[in-house]
Amino acid sequence: MLDLVLIVFPVFGLIGIGYLARRTGFVSERMGEGLSEFVFTLSVPCLIFRTLVKAEIPEVQPWGYWISYFVGVAVVWVLATTIGKRFFGIKGVSSVVAGFSAGQANTVFVGVPMILKAYGDEGAAPLFLLLAVHLPVTMTLATVLAEGRQASPLVILRRLATHPIVIGILAGSALRPVAPVIPEPLWQIVDLIASAAVPCALISMGIALRRYGMKMGWKLPTVISALKLVVHPLVVLLLATYVFEMPPVWAGVAVLFASCPSGINAYLFAERYNEGVALASSAVTLSTALALGTTVLWLYVLGVG
Repeated sequence: MLDLVLIVFPVFGLIGIGYLARRTGFVSERMGEGLSEFVFTLSVPCLIFRTLVKAEIPEVQPWGYWISYFVGVAVVWVLATTIGKRFFGIKGVSSVVAGFSAGQANTVFVGVPMILKAYGDEGAAPLFLLLAVHLPVTMTLATVLAEGRQASPLVILRRLATHPIVIGILAGSALRPVAPVIPEPLWQIVDLIASAAVPCALISMGIALRRYGMKMGWKLPTVISALKLVVHPLVVLLLATYVFEMPPVWAGVAVLFASCPSGINAYLFAERYNEGVALASSAVTLSTALALGTTVLWLYVLGVG
């Protein structure tokens, strides 16, 4: 058990440092915003680009891998939306935010550093393959559900095409054939920027948690957190292990990916529509706090450590 704690401790330790630094006033809100912008627009896209260019990607698409993960997304999304409407009286965009919070994982700030620490380079390819489709799928679904028939395909495509993470994914995929001829000094620049992704992401996440806080009480955020941290990875584990019989590393990456707390994109999505902001904020905060314990549990179940 100590080995499992040591895997997740650096990840959540850095989040805690960011939280305490902001709570004590040692750092400003502006620092957190700057770090977050750097991580999203430069560092993580470079990390994704470097990994996709160099990763060994299977020639045959791992459909069992995709299905296992996104069936889990569908299950918790529908449950969160239904429970929110029926028992808490939310509707409209707020109900979309509930589903989005349960189905969209905090992959950039928590998932990437945690999974790479757990599985190392062996887990990089399945991690970034899933990351490549996770954001476009969940963001497109949320936008369509929020805007209904008014959602323009061109608007959705433009939002996705200009997203820094999507740009990193597209660039990494497009430049794979010419990777051997890219000059070494250029790789050194990419490596320097990419190496800052993990610590900066976690520190900025801690600062963000202090800013968002619990603004909607505990009941519905607790339900969403349980769906995100327990139900989603459980569905993925059952499908990836017993239905599609994925290799252990691939199944483990999918489960840990699913076990990440609610993503910060849920909050940003709510702010865009100016609805469900308190719900998203509370879900992100509570699920991140609880994820320390549940992550250790899932690492134990997967036999990592």
